[in-house]
Amino acid sequence: MNNTENDALFKKIDRYAATIRGYRPLSEDEIKELDAYFKIGVTYSSNALEGNSLTLSETKVLLEDGITVGGKPIRDCYEATGHARAYDFMLTLARSADFTFTEESVKHLHYLFYNGIDPEKAGQYHTGQVFITGTEYVPPTAEEVPSLMAALIDDLNAKKDKLHPVKLSAYAHRRLVDIHPFQDGNGRTARLLMNLILVNKGYCVVSIPPVLRHDYITALQQAQRSKAPSDAAFIELIANCEIEAQKDYCRMFRIKLPNLSKDAPER
Repeated sequence: MNNTENDALFKKIDRYAATIRGYRPLSEDEIKELDAYFKIGVTYSSNALEGNSLTLSETKVLLEDGITVGGKPIRDCYEATGHARAYDFMLTLARSADFTFTEESVKHLHYLFYNGIDPEKAGQYHTGQVFITGTEYVPPTAEEVPSLMAALIDDLNAKKDKLHPVKLSAYAHRRLVDIHPFQDGNGRTARLLMNLILVNKGYCVVSIPPVLRHDYITALQQAQRSKAPSDAAFIELIANCEIEAQKDYCRMFRIKLPNLSKDAPER
């Protein structure tokens, strides 16, 4: 995707976002319902990308009713409830008026997600070498992680009002996965960080559906390859997922999106 196509996608997203904002503010009940809807969807999809066996309906029953599913690994249930707690914290951060990126907030997102699985490693940077299966990319050493994370936080704060929010969210996600600061749960923490940026800037929460897992992994690998790395495919994927989230939002509130195509009506 070249810069022209990139800009066209962002313009489409911004047109949709402007339409959505025209129907705000929402009532307290609507916000509550919307938060619950996206929390279940994002928790399911983010965990499913990592091999969690809970279905969308099983995730919903667990989070809403506290009922576990017989025969499912207990770890899968802890991943769902932990992600839901981290999601709630993400929303609180995103809606704070004076939001700034901090290492502590990223660590706390991981802590909330991972505490039920391994309390000793939750919210703590890894101390040994970690590896990413299925790729030749080798993450930084444990000794490098603190300085790399500090630099990433400074970078995000410097860019948060300069880059398009969707581009910034994709960048934050990709860089956190590059650094791979935690023993496990890096992808889910990265997706929470991505959505923190989107919500803070007034955009919709993004889910990456499991059906796009191959495209998602391939796009990340393209950004991490040693020769001619490019994050173009990854930015495009996140942008298209944002558009799908906007359409879903409008479907629920019966909002008619603007027709941005001369050839076909917008659905």
